[in-house]
Amino acid sequence: MTEILATGREDRRKAGVRRQKKHNLRTDMTPMVDLGFLLITFFVFTAEISRPSTLKLYVPKQEGPPTKLAMSNALTVLLGDHDKVYYYHGDWKDAFAANQVFTTNLSVTDGLGKVVRDKQKWLDIHNLKEKRNGLMFLIKPAKGASYKMVIDALDEVLINKVSKYTILPLTPEETAWMEKQK
Repeated sequence: MTEILATGREDRRKAGVRRQKKHNLRTDMTPMVDLGFLLITFFVFTAEISRPSTLKLYVPKQEGPPTKLAMSNALTVLLGDHDKVYYYHGDWKDAFAANQVFTTNLSVTDGLGKVVRDKQKWLDIHNLKEKRNGLMFLIKPAKGASYKMVIDALDEVLINKVSKYTILPLTPEETAWMEKQK
């Protein structure tokens, strides 16, 4: 708050030119200091909340024999150019022969997210040993796939709590098939 203190002699009057009264201003800085501390507290608090989080990506060692995977547990996602997303269940040769390679998008509600949840429901019913934890999510980005697409696919891993996932290169057969889809 500001106080106005009048100084000078008001009781004496002089003839002639009137002098202006001089007022001293005294500003109370307490509210301004309070506001400063509130702003500092706000920025420190929001900086703590918005720390970026990272996703741990576990990559198996390349040494030794390859890991065996039950084909009924595999869900493979092919990420192509221009936000094209394809998926198939099981082995590529079987899916290609049966024309079971499907197109989807990266939507959480009705795209790739729905495909992952449907596969988990199927595994809950048919895989009595591991149930939904047996799902192996294979992400295979093409050369033209954007980094955002890979991150969106990895987001589905987190959202749907998929415990086994990996990023692999496309096989030559998958690459040839995707070239034909352009």
